[in-house]
Amino acid sequence: MQARSALMALAALGALAAASAERAGGIKVGGTAGAAGAGASGTRDGGRGGGVRLGGDGLRRARTSPAPAAPRAPSVITAALVVPHKAFGARDYTRAEKAALAKLPRKLQKLFSHVRLNITLSMQGLTPSPMSILDSLCKEFLAVNVSAILYLMNHEQYGRSTASAQYFLQLAGYLGIPVIAWNADNSGLEKRAAHASLRLQLAPSIEHQTAAMLSILERYKWHQFSVVTSAIAGHDDFIQAVRERVTALQDRFKFTILNAIVVKRGSDLNELVTSEARVMLLYATREEAADILSTARDLHLTGENFVWIVTQSVLGSMQQPNKFPVGVLGVHFDTSSVIPEIATAVKVFAYGVESFVSEAEYARYPLGTRLSCSGAGTGEARWSTGERFYRHLRNVSVESDGGRPNIEFTPEGELKAAELKIMNLRPAMGEQLVWEEIGTWNSYPRERLIIKDIVWPGGLHTPPQGVPEKFHMRITFLEEPPYINLAPPDPVSGRCSLDRGVICRVAPEVDVAGIEAGTAHRNSSLYQCCSGFCIDLLQQLAEQLGFTYELVRVEDGRWGTLHHGKWNGLIADLVNKKTDMVLTSLIINSDREAVVDFSVPFMETGVAIVVAKRTGIISPTAFLEPFDTASWMLVGAVAIQAATFSIFFFEWLSPSGFDCSTGNNDSKRIPQNRFSLCRTYWIVWAVLFQASVHVDSPRGFTARFMTNMWAMFAVVFLAIYTANLAAFMITREEFHELSGLDDPRIARPLSQRPPLKFGTVPWSHTDATLAKYFPEPHAYMAQYNRSTVGAGVTSVLTGDLDAFIYDGTVLDYLVSQDEDCRLLTVGSWYAMSGYGLAFTRNSKYLSMFNKRLLDLRSNGDLERLRRYWMTGTCKPNKQEHKSSDPLALEQFLSAFLLLMAGILLAALLLLLEHIYFRYVRDHLAASRVGSCCALVSLSMGQSLSFHGAVVEAASRGFGAAHRGHCRSAVCAAQVWRARHERDAAMARARQLAAALAVHGLQPPPRRLASAAALLAGGAPHDTTRPRTLRAPADLLPELDRPLSCGDLRSSSDQVQAEAQYHECPETSRRQDTGRCGGSWSTHL
Repeated sequence: MQARSALMALAALGALAAASAERAGGIKVGGTAGAAGAGASGTRDGGRGGGVRLGGDGLRRARTSPAPAAPRAPSVITAALVVPHKAFGARDYTRAEKAALAKLPRKLQKLFSHVRLNITLSMQGLTPSPMSILDSLCKEFLAVNVSAILYLMNHEQYGRSTASAQYFLQLAGYLGIPVIAWNADNSGLEKRAAHASLRLQLAPSIEHQTAAMLSILERYKWHQFSVVTSAIAGHDDFIQAVRERVTALQDRFKFTILNAIVVKRGSDLNELVTSEARVMLLYATREEAADILSTARDLHLTGENFVWIVTQSVLGSMQQPNKFPVGVLGVHFDTSSVIPEIATAVKVFAYGVESFVSEAEYARYPLGTRLSCSGAGTGEARWSTGERFYRHLRNVSVESDGGRPNIEFTPEGELKAAELKIMNLRPAMGEQLVWEEIGTWNSYPRERLIIKDIVWPGGLHTPPQGVPEKFHMRITFLEEPPYINLAPPDPVSGRCSLDRGVICRVAPEVDVAGIEAGTAHRNSSLYQCCSGFCIDLLQQLAEQLGFTYELVRVEDGRWGTLHHGKWNGLIADLVNKKTDMVLTSLIINSDREAVVDFSVPFMETGVAIVVAKRTGIISPTAFLEPFDTASWMLVGAVAIQAATFSIFFFEWLSPSGFDCSTGNNDSKRIPQNRFSLCRTYWIVWAVLFQASVHVDSPRGFTARFMTNMWAMFAVVFLAIYTANLAAFMITREEFHELSGLDDPRIARPLSQRPPLKFGTVPWSHTDATLAKYFPEPHAYMAQYNRSTVGAGVTSVLTGDLDAFIYDGTVLDYLVSQDEDCRLLTVGSWYAMSGYGLAFTRNSKYLSMFNKRLLDLRSNGDLERLRRYWMTGTCKPNKQEHKSSDPLALEQFLSAFLLLMAGILLAALLLLLEHIYFRYVRDHLAASRVGSCCALVSLSMGQSLSFHGAVVEAASRGFGAAHRGHCRSAVCAAQVWRARHERDAAMARARQLAAALAVHGLQPPPRRLASAAALLAGGAPHDTTRPRTLRAPADLLPELDRPLSCGDLRSSSDQVQAEAQYHECPETSRRQDTGRCGGSWSTHL
């Protein structure tokens, strides 16, 4: 039809070009001559409408009212009235025209005092040729300067007649002449062309018809429907109008368009057979609708469960109703005659003229087209005032009769307030069918539908459900948490509680045969309660699609893989047509898709790996881990050594510090302190670790400053160390960090020693994937496979398996449900796919389930189900484990190991000390080594020998010039010790003297030998006689003055030393060891 309309338009354009050539100029502005002549005589051929009739359906000679006045200031405003040709109908049209002018309201009488309305009548055939249409415009309408065209047609052929009307309106729009139209077939007119033609439509539009049809659906709660059209003119506009109306009503009532079918052949209706649509909206001609409904009857689409609602184009004049089935509904407006519409069109024109001439600028824009089909004129091809006049016509508000709302128009030129009749095809006398009005639909003041009793399809008096009848499905499943969980039913009632799902059979059918249903349901070995993600999804689908189901577990308990050319498990039941659908966590893959049909995926998944976290302990070297090896080496080998030697040498070289020189510089003051290299190490370590121990501080300013800088370094070092230590002294959980199936420990298991132990569930998608893409690990892990995923995860927890490979979403769920949070999914997922519902090949249920799954995904129901069932207390892929448990002994083992290491090292040092004093010290003392070894020995707290210290003191410190001074640090230390012991001995001597005096006794006088004589070791003397010690007179100091290295004598000291010397054997005297040696050393 569209092609035929296009051909008609092209032919019309060709005719227009030919007519333009004959008139030497085409349509031009008539200007002065033509218009003046018409105004003067009114008898011009073109002015009288003297067109000739071309063919049987051409134009008849038209009757023209009196000619208008001068165009510059017209006293007559003319409109053209185009009506269908009817024999002897001119009188009726003229009478209706005059009656309409006479019944104009009184408020327009003032207008008629200086303006007179004139109507030019033109009758048009059903399918006029393009030349006839062009002649009517040029000879009848432009010649009399029409200001508007009243185009009233009731033809509903939707063929050449609609194309002719389309062409006429396009030409009028091209000329800029407004058109007030009433077309019964206005739904077939192109919208864009209608808008460009400056057209006002008085008949109900296709939008009104779709609104009335959807109101019927809303009244009976029919949410889903299909749209069926033929290739009739305007079928695309009808489908678009339905979609726009559905969108506008979404907030009030939700509609779903299941199908939109353009029927060009009978087989196009097969799409409705597999659809769940039970309500159809039909837009076609009467003949096309009869063919469509006849085909639908053959396809069983017109029974008592199917409702067909048709448009005005199908009803038409409501003839031949027997071609349609009983119960068809339709929307209708009267198209039998256009005479009642003449008055409405004239009123709209008159009100528009009144609005236009009331403007102050009316004189500048007269209502005269001044266009002509002759060559004269100024060259204008479009009436410039036409659009201005059209806006006035569109804005009118005309009173209606019978209490109806005023006639007003939308910005698109459509009628605002419309009324449609609701028709019902029902039986009459005998076998006749008749269209009967059962209600009305009004668009004012708000949309309202009034319906009486309806005879529904099949002669029923109750409306259909509008949805498919409930159908039964056999559904096979295989349990796998959280998609399908099994739980025993109530042992008394045999039913499932609300939180346990629905009843499902887990035993083969032969085991249940012959057992009463109630008894079988109470037997948990035959029936159990199924719940989970898939069960909730199934219940939603069953509620929306309206079906019942029976849940049966697959007998062999396998997922379905191809084994030796034959399918097993769930896929085998579908291939053998033992079930209608498989509902579980069944992964979609190419092998399965080759033999069964899958729905759209309802969840994504892939192959993942789960491992267990081993019980964590703190590493034995955790206290060293805050710094790496290079940092520790830098601190121990560089920082400590540099600080130690810096402090020591700064103190050594300082004028006020420790001086290690052995020269005889009299001007240099000898410091009285005990600072040394070993003591420097001691202070460096004590400051570094902030030990609360006694240290000898340096006296030099430079050394003290360096010590403070080292203390600053220690503060920073300890702050960084302590801050990082907390991160390493926590419980560390270890697990197998696998990167995925491509990890070498999985892909090449035998290359590791010991090899990793891992497995999967045999006959599953994961097993088939590994067998296809990873044959080596698949063959290796056969010994570690488990029958179920639960058994595999348990083996991982107990340590029987190192890893388990399976579907990612299932493993994530099990990880989240682990009470101890010891499970962890690692690595990237492999072979990403999705879960879907599986159907037999070419299943009629596939499309309806796909539609519902997409709806559930778009409205968020699938996501809500996923969050409800997949969320657990533990989060997968979290490698941290926070625990508030106290640290056990094994977790604090590193501190004890450090303490034990210190004890062992101290024991080793004790052994070395004993070896030194037993074997090394005497040798060093006898060899008379220099002061270096003596300094090191003294730094350790022991001198090599008292004899060596005294010899050095005598050689360097005795003499008149150096009395009371020691140049050596060894001498100074011994002097301090000797003074302390001398004071104690003198106090003891005084006590003894006082005790003797009490008894009247006097101690014998003693003569002291000189220190040099004593040290020189004179001639042997008699040990039985008291020894006389001689000393030079210049070396005899007063007993109470301070003792120096040159005054190592004391009367009481000498008495005690001499007594002990005679008591000790000769060997002890030489070795200077043991109790005697210790006493001798102490007192001397």
